[in-house]
Amino acid sequence: MATQHARSAARAMIAPAVFLLLVWMLIPLCMTLYFSVHDYRPLRGTFECCEGLDNYIRFVSSGAFQDSVLTTIMMVGGILVITVGGGILLALLLDQAIWGRDIVRILVIAPFFVMPTVSALVWKNMFMNPVNGLFAHLWQFFGLQPVEWLTQLPLFSIIMIVSWQWLPFATLILLTAMQSLNSEQLEAAEMDGAGAVNRFGYIILPHLARAITVVILIQTIFLLSIFAEIFVTTGGAFDTRTLTYLVYQRVIESQNIGLGSAGGILAVILANIIAIGLMRIVGKNLDK
Repeated sequence: MATQHARSAARAMIAPAVFLLLVWMLIPLCMTLYFSVHDYRPLRGTFECCEGLDNYIRFVSSGAFQDSVLTTIMMVGGILVITVGGGILLALLLDQAIWGRDIVRILVIAPFFVMPTVSALVWKNMFMNPVNGLFAHLWQFFGLQPVEWLTQLPLFSIIMIVSWQWLPFATLILLTAMQSLNSEQLEAAEMDGAGAVNRFGYIILPHLARAITVVILIQTIFLLSIFAEIFVTTGGAFDTRTLTYLVYQRVIESQNIGLGSAGGILAVILANIIAIGLMRIVGKNLDK
């Protein structure tokens, strides 16, 4: 147990970093709050004070807001299903004693270190290009018409791109949790005649419950702010405009700083509500 002197010394050493972090976060947040109650449109030379909640009401009442929230939920939900499900399957595979397992693990984890913009450009030009893309050549090989992924299946395409990048993270967390499982339990269940499906459903999956909730929590917090992949591929068109991208359009493209700032505050509030709810779920699982 740390002594009182050690705890005081630790607080004193981390205090500067915590202070700088709070300043780094609070200044942009306060500026956003300030602009959100103003009618600030720099290209028109408009800067009027005391709009109150008008910007918030205008942002929420627009049809674009409702569509962007729905798109965000569908996108995050689809990515979580793919990454968690695929992560469990890959973790099961990488936990087996196969030849070249270490090399396979490195290859599986590698996409997580690729920048989102680079990942989106690779998928857009190398895989999903309807003329020269790998998928187009594969479709033509089987005598099928190539798919224009980013116009015919835009939401699905972005879900696949982001899932490819986040799948290694889920796999790594789930593999670590799987390797902490006592092998004697699996051996005893196998000796008692339990099949692979029963061993997975009654032993492995309950053991992974905590790791799955942690993966969902961390990924959801980051996925709520998806931007680069949308900007590079569809530019927010074809029903791929998330709440974050809508705020960007209001601030940068429409140059309505007040309206965009109100949307940013609303996005922060919604993200915190979701994060707090998920943290409660995680806390309950960790207490079991």
